[in-house]
Amino acid sequence: MANEITTKKRAPVDDTKYSMDTHMIYGKDVSDKWDYSHHVTAPISSSTTFRLDSVERGTQGFMQFANTELLGDQAPIFIYDRLGEPNKDMLEENLAYVEKGETAVSFASGMGAISAALGILTNSSDEIITHTTLYGCTISLFNNWYPRYKIKVSTIDLSQPKNIFNVLTEKTKVVYFETPANPNLEIVDVGAIAEIVKEVNKTREDQYQIKIVVDNTFATPFCQRPIELGADFVIHSLTKGIGGFGTDMGGVVIGKKKYRDLLLLYRKDFGAVLNTKSAWAILTYGLPTLAVRLRHQIKSAMRIAEFLNSHPKIEFVNYPGLSSYKYYDLAKKQMIDFNGNFAPGSMLYFGLKGNSPADTKEKTRMFMNYVADNAYTMTLAVSLGHTRTLIEHPASMTHSVVPPEELAERGIDPGGVRLAIGLENTDDILLDLDEALRII
Repeated sequence: MANEITTKKRAPVDDTKYSMDTHMIYGKDVSDKWDYSHHVTAPISSSTTFRLDSVERGTQGFMQFANTELLGDQAPIFIYDRLGEPNKDMLEENLAYVEKGETAVSFASGMGAISAALGILTNSSDEIITHTTLYGCTISLFNNWYPRYKIKVSTIDLSQPKNIFNVLTEKTKVVYFETPANPNLEIVDVGAIAEIVKEVNKTREDQYQIKIVVDNTFATPFCQRPIELGADFVIHSLTKGIGGFGTDMGGVVIGKKKYRDLLLLYRKDFGAVLNTKSAWAILTYGLPTLAVRLRHQIKSAMRIAEFLNSHPKIEFVNYPGLSSYKYYDLAKKQMIDFNGNFAPGSMLYFGLKGNSPADTKEKTRMFMNYVADNAYTMTLAVSLGHTRTLIEHPASMTHSVVPPEELAERGIDPGGVRLAIGLENTDDILLDLDEALRII
């Protein structure tokens, strides 16, 4: 008689003794979201709808959705992709863990995530305080849509945290900022902002508490974890550094578990749902390779920043790793990798010298067009966190929503160039940069 082979379910491993680098590869080897203990790589889910065994099971699934405060973390009953499915749920578990948050909810894009976080935290007549320098589409959200909802947005220089008191009112519900900021890499002291907000909140009832929301896209959790520094929510465009390959779009909001139900409802009702295949790709390729990619990119970015900083045709270089940079000391305090090392990121912002604003603008145009036509290692394109080095002119591209006369007050140099370092050989990038600078 043949031996009967039984399947043994493996007990959860004590993963607390392992490094974050390893966690990003393995995630949770046993998950309530999907039993995939015999798969080396999590399988991709391709179904938008799920079979239910009975009407009662369907009823239970709908009752369970966005009802975690009442029912707890039960194994999910999957019904329809917009409500949840295995790949998104597993990715969210791992993203929450890596950012040291209690929960994460994914969205179709970074802007979907921003809209959701602010959407659940504000009502009509509430107010948001935000930093002067922001991603162009976030500025568009605040300028074009929030006035319709009668939500006031006060823009101030948060690199001086006490400026909050200049615009703070009893209606203030959110302090929102990016750090490093897009595109000029200004750095905001998360801990200092958190201390101010903590003191203000001591005088407020729960429903009027101010929440701190930080867009951590430029840094990625490898370089910085704002929740550890005192933020309430962290937002990422998963399209960028976490996705890592420029193939899949996505976003995520990470925060306390008590907000998960509201975020899920917002996603369901507004429809900004991360597609399954992108969730699987980010879970399988993006997050597991984040540490090894960032280590290479940071090393390259440091060399490139030093090269540009010493070049006679360069007016300024903003890079958190340069000791000459205005925010260097702050960056060393809060931009720290999982092992306690300084991690200044993969983004640079620099400007060319010129005899006048018009001359600088023309030289920048020549430089950018030469790169577009001749550089092998730099691609004229928006986005960042790619395997390829991407270069763009924010004033005319990602931040074109800002009128020319308002660029300076938004912290954007009209001739500034944003450089997102990829995975190329650093010497090759330096070769292309040197040749492009020779022609101006």
